Amino acid sequence: MRTVCVVTVGRSDWGLYLPILRCLREQSDLRLHLIASGAHLAAGHGRTDAVIAADGFEIDERVPMLLASDDAAGIAISMGLGTLGFAQVYQRVRPDLLLVLGDRFEMHAAAAAAVPFRLPTAHVHGGEVTAGAIDDCFRHAITKYSHLHFASTAEHGRRIVQLGEEPWRVTVSGAPGLDHLGRMRLLGIAELSERVGMSLEEAPVLVTQHPVTLQSERAGEQTEALLCALEATGRPIVMTRPNADTRNSEILDRLERFAASRSRVRLVSNLGTEAYFSLMRHAAVMVGNSSSGIIEAASFQLPVVNIGLRQEGRPRSGNVLDCDDSVVGIGGALERALSVEFREHCRGVRNIYGDGCAAERIVGVLRSVVLDERLLIKRFFDCSAGLPELSSPF
Repeated sequence: MRTVCVVTVGRSDWGLYLPILRCLREQSDLRLHLIASGAHLAAGHGRTDAVIAADGFEIDERVPMLLASDDAAGIAISMGLGTLGFAQVYQRVRPDLLLVLGDRFEMHAAAAAAVPFRLPTAHVHGGEVTAGAIDDCFRHAITKYSHLHFASTAEHGRRIVQLGEEPWRVTVSGAPGLDHLGRMRLLGIAELSERVGMSLEEAPVLVTQHPVTLQSERAGEQTEALLCALEATGRPIVMTRPNADTRNSEILDRLERFAASRSRVRLVSNLGTEAYFSLMRHAAVMVGNSSSGIIEAASFQLPVVNIGLRQEGRPRSGNVLDCDDSVVGIGGALERALSVEFREHCRGVRNIYGDGCAAERIVGVLRSVVLDERLLIKRFFDCSAGLPELSSPF
């Protein structure tokens, strides 16, 4: 039986992992060993390890790593603490495979620590680009540490090959976050209103804003512009907490003050996947700079106002309106997104990120791949003769 270690570092990846973990748990020849770290274990970010238990999963290992400080030194020191903690787990557990997802600095620590152990590593959501975030560096570094790659689109798969990865290592799986949509029970308006603590009979604005880590010195200014533009909508507003990135506290402080002084605004610590997707279904518009606006929102035909540089480089479905981070830019995009014409346009949008079967494809490879020297000894693939065609199953 193969032991697959899966690393989760916060709500940013947990909802995306769930379909994979459920599929993995159903396999009689695979054993799940779940490691929780990062924001899951930090009181300042809601201690979302409770969400893992609520979803029916047991945490096998905890790797605390986040310092209270969110400045550059605090992030760098947290990475070092994480590398140390993950190394101690791998030394003790000796798993057969490691599964990591995305581009967080916490996830980078987990992948980097695996290299000296010659631990076969599989990476989900590689090959993507987010020009406004330091996440690009971590994502591409994790690609080079990894032996198997699960790309959300064929374009992202080709980019992984451009990084020198052999094409046979790359599977175009689609985005696993979309697998929920055909299986998850979404909440009705009454239940969702109770969960949020405010009536949502009028479709709300869903706001998810994170630090733009390559412009972290502007976090407060960017948030003030967003909040100023939101004032004009007149709709109820549901805001989520920012990720544990540099200067996230500057964003959180402004969101808290904005929500505290307005009866039709709620700031929620952790909605969970079920309620977050339910809000996507009921919202009038989503605003901010989250990857969920680029990847998952199209499946709900939800208009999205994507602000600034953070997601620059990711392909968009037709429901996304990009704007700069000024009050005028955000306000203009919001007005268009809320228009009857754009709402009608979104009804015909197809999600370019998959067909809801990613987990099955990913787990199929984890079950069948031969764990031998061919997998472990990576050879650089030279693209000078041209990129190979990667087939997309959707």
